[in-house]
Amino acid sequence: MHALTFSSFGGPEVLRYIELPDPQPGHDQALVRLSAIGLNFADVYRRQGRYHLRGAPPYVAGYEGAGVIVSAPAGSGFAPGDRVGFADAPFANAELVAVDVERLIPLPDAIDADTAAASLLQGLTAQFLANDSYTLGRGDRALVHAAAGGVGGLLMQWGRARGATMVGFVSSEAKAAHLRAQGFEALTIMPPAGSNFDVVYDSTGTTVLDSLKQVRIGGTVVFYGMAAGQPPAVDPRLLMDGSTRLVGGDLWNVLTSAEERRRRAGELFALIAAGSLQVPVAARFPLAEGAAAHALLETRATVGKVLLLTT
Repeated sequence: MHALTFSSFGGPEVLRYIELPDPQPGHDQALVRLSAIGLNFADVYRRQGRYHLRGAPPYVAGYEGAGVIVSAPAGSGFAPGDRVGFADAPFANAELVAVDVERLIPLPDAIDADTAAASLLQGLTAQFLANDSYTLGRGDRALVHAAAGGVGGLLMQWGRARGATMVGFVSSEAKAAHLRAQGFEALTIMPPAGSNFDVVYDSTGTTVLDSLKQVRIGGTVVFYGMAAGQPPAVDPRLLMDGSTRLVGGDLWNVLTSAEERRRRAGELFALIAAGSLQVPVAARFPLAEGAAAHALLETRATVGKVLLLTT
């Protein structure tokens, strides 16, 4: 098989498209031939040597993809030809990948491989944020940082489908225009203290103290990322004075079983099929041109998912 690899850390130029031995699945794994692979910032960080990394050089990054079963263990419920996706299986930047059966998510007819690879990781995160970290509902007023990004964009739509008023905070006027075209209010300047949001979703990290000032008395700040760097220390008295909740959010704490993965993915896919969630794809690259895909993602100018395709 061919795979997108790197043997040293650095910029996109360290990536190499080479031939490697086909993976040999274990007794509880299926072999999947991938069609579409989701490129995420975590893959950039792995290439840079800044994030956890499995295996040995030449390294194969990637954790999200969709394709077709080649082989599966007897009694697993999967068979050759079944269409599947996954959001948390390593070594996905390749034509073939061995995936733990419990991590496989069957794809309904309405969800093609591109949509699955573009939506599973960010979509399951948005589902978790809208249900577990804070339950968005009708009448809620929410501010979402990085609202034109993969998670932010889906969370904005998810909240609207629930009847919440979703306001997006973005880094450029172009991204604000993208959100406004979808009917959302969008801001490029941090809202003032006392904006009285019911919930603020903060994936920036450095803005946590600002977020705490923007929620109403008894409001909630959901902290789930550090895109701009480490968050500042929070004085617990700030939480006491405003009866404010500061909640952490990590998807991996709830993807605890095959049943839970598939239940949550089923809710995601149902909203996509119903048209309540649009999944934008910013660009598609052949896997062999993965360096160009990485370079594009690093500009942070894209709106939507960057996909790597094997065919």
